[in-house]
Amino acid sequence: MEDVFSHFDLVLKAFWLTVQLAVYSGAAALVLGTALAAMRVGPVSVLRGLAATYVTLVRNTPLLVMCVFIFFAAPNTGVLTGTPYLVKGVIAVGLYTAPFVAEALRCGVNAVTLGQAKAARAIAMTFAQNMRHVVLPQAFRASVPPLASTLIAMTKNTSVVAVFGLMEATARMRYFVNRNADDTILIFVLFAIGYIILVELISLAAVGLERRWKAAR
Repeated sequence: MEDVFSHFDLVLKAFWLTVQLAVYSGAAALVLGTALAAMRVGPVSVLRGLAATYVTLVRNTPLLVMCVFIFFAAPNTGVLTGTPYLVKGVIAVGLYTAPFVAEALRCGVNAVTLGQAKAARAIAMTFAQNMRHVVLPQAFRASVPPLASTLIAMTKNTSVVAVFGLMEATARMRYFVNRNADDTILIFVLFAIGYIILVELISLAAVGLERRWKAAR
């Protein structure tokens, strides 16, 4: 472990890259997932069909396939050419996670009583206004636990991009294991603790949001 601790700055940089991937991918997934959820419950059948198709296809596709498409296939067609690897990783993980966010939010939307949506329409609110001011705020409150689980899974899924040259935590762990085969277990434990800390921060944030919103009722 002497090699690891003497180069601990590399460990911190690797986890910082993992945090960046998780934060940016999570933000992208929340924005796209919210749009998909709104489309799935919206009145336009074409948009409902497109959103349902996207959700079904991506949820049944491995993240590794999505990464191969973003990192290799898309640039070969002239798309994302010259894009930094970090941005490609964010796009891949964000696009992959968005359908799971959408389904979590759709469950939250279904938890909102129908009478509230009808009342909003009765006072001449448009569908967009209804979703923005009435339905989605309550849906987010009801969806905090499944959204937290989705973001936790996404944080762990960022390890997949290690295959494509991003030196995040998993890639750095493999680097140290290759250099210090006798300390493999200890290195695994050290990096596992790092991931546990990241996951616990998400869990604590989710618990804090739940308590805050309950107190605000």
